[in-house]
Amino acid sequence: MEVPTPKFLLYTFSFIFFVQLSVLSATEPSSRNGFTVDLIPRDSPLSPSYNPSETRFDRLQKAFRRSVALAQNFQANGVSTNAVESSLISNRGAYLMNISLGTPPVKMLGIADTGSDLIWRQCQPCVDCYEQVEPIFDPRKSKTYKTLKCDGKACGYLGAQATCGANQTCGYSYSYGDGSHTYGDLAIDTLKVGTATVPKVIFGCGHDNAGSFDGNGSGLIGLGGGPLSMISQLRPLIGGRFSYCLVPIGTDATVASKMNFGRRGIVSGAGVVKTSIAERDPKTFFYLTLESISVGNKKLAYKGFVKSPLEATDEGNIIIDSGTTLTLLPADFYSVLESSVADAIGGERFSDPRNVFGPCYRSMEGLTIPTITVHFSGGDVVLKPLNTFVQVDERLFCFSMIPATDLAIYGNLAQMNFLVGYDLNSRKVSFKPTDCTKY
Repeated sequence: MEVPTPKFLLYTFSFIFFVQLSVLSATEPSSRNGFTVDLIPRDSPLSPSYNPSETRFDRLQKAFRRSVALAQNFQANGVSTNAVESSLISNRGAYLMNISLGTPPVKMLGIADTGSDLIWRQCQPCVDCYEQVEPIFDPRKSKTYKTLKCDGKACGYLGAQATCGANQTCGYSYSYGDGSHTYGDLAIDTLKVGTATVPKVIFGCGHDNAGSFDGNGSGLIGLGGGPLSMISQLRPLIGGRFSYCLVPIGTDATVASKMNFGRRGIVSGAGVVKTSIAERDPKTFFYLTLESISVGNKKLAYKGFVKSPLEATDEGNIIIDSGTTLTLLPADFYSVLESSVADAIGGERFSDPRNVFGPCYRSMEGLTIPTITVHFSGGDVVLKPLNTFVQVDERLFCFSMIPATDLAIYGNLAQMNFLVGYDLNSRKVSFKPTDCTKY
């Protein structure tokens, strides 16, 4: 029975992409063929965030709480173009990525987050900076650092998050749903990621950063779809193509998940399923169209939220997000799905003491786990038990989809052991069943 165990559960993550307006003129030749970077599970022994005193279940519950907090923040704040960043929680990402900024390059280990756009890092001089393991970046020591002006195009992309100083320097002001914040200057500098070196990449140089940020990282790497994300800024180099392959929970800690850019990000071959990315606001998110979910041979037509920013159209009714662990579905639709899953499994159900999951079981031995198929517009994604059930404590296995009030999200447990590719030119997302431990 291929059911995930929480041994290294918190290998869940979020990504971020950065947008750049200038010509990519200083990339290494090898980067033209694409490049690959490791995604470091935030709570694994490979991460500086790893706490050996925590049990595997402590780390597991942290990932679940981040998913639930995300849903609660959207419920409280809604989804709008101007409020999208403030509705996110600051510490939600489960994967880290290494990049460098500056000349000479200064390493940055940041949360990779597909649910936001702006790349930012802590910078000297600090008005208020949280403690971090790495030295705080001093832009005065970088030969290629330059702040941006208020009347520039890049500053306009910040929208309501833009500020303007007395010297006409463009600033940014982000306040997150959990009370954390980062304020600083919008600037450009040279970025190094993988084998690529890219000049004049836009980022936030944060001089006032406080709240629940993890001191083992030095900022956030935005991998969303908006104009200030890393993906958007690297577009001339990578052709709008990237992919990732997430190793399942329980995988040996020395096996990293991978993220690919450019030609290496192309997903092709037998078994590939494609669906369209819908055009919706805010541009940060990647919206897919969910038509139904099948439990075995029983197909359940998808029903959206009664009152939701996404209810105006059937197109683009769910967000795909690598940074959210669980899959969040409208409560009414989830109730029907849960009942269908429980009926197909049979066996004695047990309650989740934290009131997050259902249905749950003491053991998966002897139970028949139904095949669950997610029917997106244009393609069907067949999930395995490792995508749909997770062990949440010593004696409890639970369904990994939960009800939500305002926002539907296709989370990363459902994406594990798939090569998931994004082509922003054709506006397609591809899924290919893959053993990500061997990819």
